[in-house]
Amino acid sequence: MLLEIRGRHLPGRSFAHSDGNATNVHVGVQVGRKPADLVPGDAEAATWQVEIALRRSADGLDFAGPAVQGRRGDRFVYLTWGDVDGDEFAMFRRAKLMLGAVDRELVEIADSPGRRLVATVELTDERGGPRCARLRPPAIAFSLG
Repeated sequence: MLLEIRGRHLPGRSFAHSDGNATNVHVGVQVGRKPADLVPGDAEAATWQVEIALRRSADGLDFAGPAVQGRRGDRFVYLTWGDVDGDEFAMFRRAKLMLGAVDRELVEIADSPGRRLVATVELTDERGGPRCARLRPPAIAFSLG
């Protein structure tokens, strides 16, 4: 299944956090322990494509793939925020896109040829900073593409 993450309303390139000030904020999908496909925090929008393998068993549906994190029954994809300095990425926040929160019927349809699951994410939180923690509506909406 293809998961397309559409990020909108990015918070900007600077952010004051508990460990200091980030002056070159970027966001990307976390693959393993590393950020991938970084987008500047002041971009108009961000889009990521994530391949997810669906595993069906008598116990239900499970998700797998390089960007899938967490234990069975609690799988998610991270969007990771960091301050970029050359080749260095200093992560300071992450947001979880909970795969188990997606309606199973939507997942099954998205797994069909030519379809995809679309997650639209508001990337700026209520205080104007990079959105983090478990994403819940209205900060995230899932649909078919």
